[in-house]
Amino acid sequence: MTLAVPNKGRLVDPTLRLLHDAGLQFEERDRSLVSRVENVDLDILFVRTNDVVEFVRDAVADLGITGADLLAESEEDLPVVRRLGYGRCRLTAAVPRDALAQRVEDLAGLRIATSHPRATRRWFADRAIPVQVIPLSGAVEVAPRLGLAEAVVDLVSTGTTMATNGLRSVGDLLSSEAVLVGNAVALEERVDDVDRLSTMLGAVLEGRRRKYLMMNAPAERLGDLEALLPGLAGPSVIPLAHAGMIAIHAVVDADDVWTLLPRLKGAGATGILVLPIEKLIP
Repeated sequence: MTLAVPNKGRLVDPTLRLLHDAGLQFEERDRSLVSRVENVDLDILFVRTNDVVEFVRDAVADLGITGADLLAESEEDLPVVRRLGYGRCRLTAAVPRDALAQRVEDLAGLRIATSHPRATRRWFADRAIPVQVIPLSGAVEVAPRLGLAEAVVDLVSTGTTMATNGLRSVGDLLSSEAVLVGNAVALEERVDDVDRLSTMLGAVLEGRRRKYLMMNAPAERLGDLEALLPGLAGPSVIPLAHAGMIAIHAVVDADDVWTLLPRLKGAGATGILVLPIEKLIP
């Protein structure tokens, strides 16, 4: 099986980290070449980010990791095997700070510069908002200043670059993140292989979203603590050597840990340990 991944850009480092964390053993050497995975029957193809979708469409690769925005821009109907949760950003419409437009609908009749012309044209056409799309390959933010367009549609993560260039958002066209896409034929013919790789990646992603909690508590406080720990299927409870004391183990969302800890302590928990989870299959 073959997996196409970007060899440059913002998705490269988190993608390689995900593959290594999933246990895939391979050398990165030259990212323009094929790298053979030592412990799984898989070849990794390092290609230009914009070419990942084409490689998967043409069955040069069975699977590929790319951005949802690039998939939308390609207009290819490739199946999304799994959303990967990193590389999050938005395709946002923006205008100069002193412009009259307050909503995306207010851009009707204006020129819009973007490096995502297909996705932008389709989004406005679907809503019957007439605009003129000006394709640009880079430096989209300066288009209004240069008189090329009255508005822009660009990829934004924090919005800092837009603000620096005197722009403000009037609305989002779509949300993007890294996605694992597949060739339709490969998904039918190599179901087990695809499922194995998807499960390996998913286990890492699920592990990153959770923390493992261990704590001691009086047995009489179990009800109060259990109410705070929904976990995957309720906490595990283990009797301790000291009479009336128990150990409680639970898996919780990583985002909830720091608000949960003082509540657990207030409910009688002591010796609380917060541990990372390497992999998790729900």
